[in-house]
Amino acid sequence: MSVNKRLLEQKSNQQLEKYIEVGNRYVPEANLHAYEILKTRGREFTDEEKERITFSNKKNIKKMDVVIHPNYKKSSDLVYLSGALGIINLILSYQNFDSGMKIFTAISSLAFVFGIGYLISKGNKSMKYVCLVILILGVLTFPFLLSNLINQPLVGLINIIQTILQIWSLVLLFKIPKLAE
Repeated sequence: MSVNKRLLEQKSNQQLEKYIEVGNRYVPEANLHAYEILKTRGREFTDEEKERITFSNKKNIKKMDVVIHPNYKKSSDLVYLSGALGIINLILSYQNFDSGMKIFTAISSLAFVFGIGYLISKGNKSMKYVCLVILILGVLTFPFLLSNLINQPLVGLINIIQTILQIWSLVLLFKIPKLAE
């Protein structure tokens, strides 16, 4: 978000003082502009005020400037879609949940998938390796996938779609250039 410094220059000193108060609701860039304008108008700041205003606002502006590669967003969307299909699978195979431990495991697995999606959406670089390890471990469950496809064709088909989505997500993560990370 860009702040128009000229608009702030039209404000009175009292109005600009509100921009530099502790805990104000204005964006960091506006706070810095107000500080600079007040300084040019002759307002004297203590060293403590200077440090508080410039340091905290520059830190916040740097946080706002972080750009996440679009593949992180696409990849996280695919993981979220895979998790949504997992919810559908839970509903379709509700008769298998005859104990509290099975229910806990199913809900924990879904929470894990959505957690991975969240971390990917935040641009976490290490998640591509975590997803790769999980996918490799998932290959071990291939016989279970086949038995699902035979015994419950719809659940098995959804499992295959989930696997494809997760592979696609992983490919997107590995296609992110090193410079964008």
